Parts: sequence; structure tokens; C-alpha cells
Amino acid sequence: MSKKKTVGAIVYHVLVAIGAFIMVYPLLWMILSSFKPTNTILATSRHLIPTQWTLDNYRNGWKGFMGYTFATFFKNSFFISLLSTFGTLISSAFVAYALQRLQFKLKRFLFILVLATMMLPPQIMMIPQYMWFRHLGWVGTFNPMIVPYFFAIQGFFVYLIMNFIGGVPKELDEAAKIDGCSYYGIFFRVILPLITPALITSAIFSFIWRWDDYLSALLYVTRPEMRPISLALKLFNDPNSGSDIGATLAMSTLSILPATILFLIFQKSLVEGIASSGIKG
Repeated sequence: MSKKKTVGAIVYHVLVAIGAFIMVYPLLWMILSSFKPTNTILATSRHLIPTQWTLDNYRNGWKGFMGYTFATFFKNSFFISLLSTFGTLISSAFVAYALQRLQFKLKRFLFILVLATMMLPPQIMMIPQYMWFRHLGWVGTFNPMIVPYFFAIQGFFVYLIMNFIGGVPKELDEAAKIDGCSYYGIFFRVILPLITPALITSAIFSFIWRWDDYLSALLYVTRPEMRPISLALKLFNDPNSGSDIGATLAMSTLSILPATILFLIFQKSLVEGIASSGIKG
């Protein structure tokens, strides 16, 4: 029996390793190809390891285009992602607390609306949102990509935080009330410290989604100095002016670093926020 278990474990781990390699192969190819000379990337596409290493793709890619270096596009992406993530966390936490703990009219109806936003494809709302933002004069600014997230427009995060708050014993709320805490006091002093894993999980997902958001930038950004990374990468492959595959791969490799580092730092809290439903009484 022990031999069968050992053989089964070996086969299992081998199959998992093969599957994992197949899944990450495109990513490995992108990273390693960014160190190949541009004129050899497609010619040696079957070879994963570069035969000739170079950093020219990173130098050329960082220079950017139209007089703007890639540092400008990184700055824009960080500005949009950080502010929208902050707005998402604050607004989603408030709404989740209200829907989970407070009693008021139309509470169930509002909760249904929150769930409905999770079921609607975002493409359905593109045209009415664009018309609304154009009427406000926001087209050509960062406002459409930041301000809406301060109003809890992503039901996924509201629902995630609601489930986590639901696991916090209500006895803690009652004890805080006896000590003289208002609803705001309970939220900031009791609830908020206990839902940190859920907030970290929401922050990571929100940051990654905003960092990778290409469509919003394409719709609302009109000036080259305002382009985030997701839109700037496209300009390396302009059919009217030619393509620089090496620079594209190099800057794509750099663009995944912030989200990867964020995930590695908060991996433990991310797993806890997804797997746990809060403190059990």
C-alpha cells in the first residue's frame, strides 16, 4: 500500500508540474524573448532560452515615443490604479457594512441591485457611461477611470466584504454599543480591523483590474501624455509606423512586475480573505 501511495504521489506531482509548465510557458516565453535581439525573436520562437542575450529591448522600450518615456505611462497607471483602488475599498466597505449590519427600508432591494451589477457584462454599460461622462465634460481626463469607483460600483467587492463581515460576531457590535460607540465607531474600531484580509483581497484584485484596464483608457484618454501602460503598449505595434516586438515584450515584462510583487507580498492575506468567511463565534 505504501508503494502504491508513493507511485501515485509521484505521478500526481509529475502531471501537475507538466500542467503548470504548459500554463506558464507563454509567460516564460515573453520574459525570455524580451532578452533576445528583436530580429531573432520570431526566427527563434521555438527556442525558449535565448542564444544571445541583450538589454537593448529594455533601453529602446523605456525611451517610449512621441517624446514621452515609459516612466510617464507607469506614473499614469499607478495614479489611476491606486486612486480607484482606494475609492473601491472605502465605498465598498461602507456599503457592505450597511447592507450586512444596519436595518433600513429597501435594504433587500438595494442588495439585489448590488448583485445585479455583478451579472451585467461591462460592455452593456459602455455607451450610456460614455454619453454620461461626455455630458459631464470628463472625456479626455482621468475622472471616468477614478471617480465612479468611489461609489461602490463593483458589486463583487461589496459581496466579498459583506460575507466577511457576516462572520464577525454581532456580540462585538453590541458590546461596542454598550461602551457608547455609534455606528461609525463600531465600523472603524471593531469591524474595520477585523476585515483586513478581505480588504487586502479586494485591493489586490482591484489594483490588477485597473492596472490591466485597456478599454476605459481607449475610450476616455485622448492625449499621449495621459496614456496608461495598457494603452501605451499598443503603440509599439502600430500598423502605420511598424512594430517593435522586442520593446513590446520588454515593457510587457516590466508591466507585470507591480501586480506580481503585490501578490507575493500579500499572498497569505489574499488566500485568507478568499477562503475565510471571518471570525466564527
